[in-house]
Amino acid sequence: MSLLSEWRTLAYEQEKTQKESDYFWGNYFNIEKGIYQQILADPEHPVSGTVSALAEKFGCKLPIMVGFLDGINESLKTPNPIEEMTEDTEVSLDYDKEKLYYNMVAAKADWLYGLSEWDSLLSEDRRKELYKEQKNSGTVRVKKKIFPNDPCPCGSGKKYKKCCGR
Repeated sequence: MSLLSEWRTLAYEQEKTQKESDYFWGNYFNIEKGIYQQILADPEHPVSGTVSALAEKFGCKLPIMVGFLDGINESLKTPNPIEEMTEDTEVSLDYDKEKLYYNMVAAKADWLYGLSEWDSLLSEDRRKELYKEQKNSGTVRVKKKIFPNDPCPCGSGKKYKKCCGR
């Protein structure tokens, strides 16, 4: 079984009570937050190493590290081979900061996109722009229906039915 399969079984497929699930995810999110605080604190030196070495470096178990790598993979400049990953696979956490922030907002992970470490990485205005951009990405905008007697949208001054509506 691959490491990613092990993580997904642990996280999603085991029968857990609500209390056990809340405990598992609460613990995972605290570890995840700690890892992000460390990697955001020094963006000029991307963290890299084997999966097992990173788990040791960040003080977590191997499946938790795999879950973290699965979560950050879309935000990396060069995605890691997450599907075929073994504990000896070399991985890099060289992230695109704007993409990472955007994806954290998409995941509704306010405990991550609200970290104080972002203050030195992205301006407050840029973070607001990325936040709005992500929130608007899921909004469907319906164009106003044009009726026959409405002015034509081409700007001719004619009624729609006598212009572009023919």
